[in-house]
Parts: sequence; structure tokens; C-alpha cells
Amino acid sequence: MSSENIATITKIMESLPDSTQEQVIEYLREYLATLQEEKEWDCLVNKNQNKLIDFARKAKQEMSEGKAQLMDYEQL
Repeated sequence: MSSENIATITKIMESLPDSTQEQVIEYLREYLATLQEEKEWDCLVNKNQNKLIDFARKAKQEMSEGKAQLMDYEQL
């Protein structure tokens, strides 16, 4: 981020009451944590994509062979 953008954000934040600043900071922390989690999830999926494809093929094959069973959500 450019120093100009940071200066703009700083000015905006300074114009807000302290309680609102705290709310914005908390929101940004949560938002950035969510972005990080999504990035980690994407990396994990990309890393294991071939395995996921293999599992999907196997599940499809088992379904076509009548080996698959409906999931009983009560047993989870």
C-alpha cells in the first residue's frame, strides 16, 4: 500500500470518535483473519487437488456400482 493511501486511512481514522476507531480496528482484524484463512484454505485445496479429484472419481464409481449409501445425518 502506498504511503499516500496509508496517510488517507490515518486521516479518516483520526476523524472518527475513539469508540468508532475501536470498532473499525476490530472489524479489520476479523476481516484480515478471514482473508488469511481463505488463503490457507485455497493453498490446501490446490496442494491436494489431485487427491480430491481421485476421491470424487471413486465416489462416482461407487455410486454407479450401487455401493454408495445415503448419509444418515443422525449418526454424525
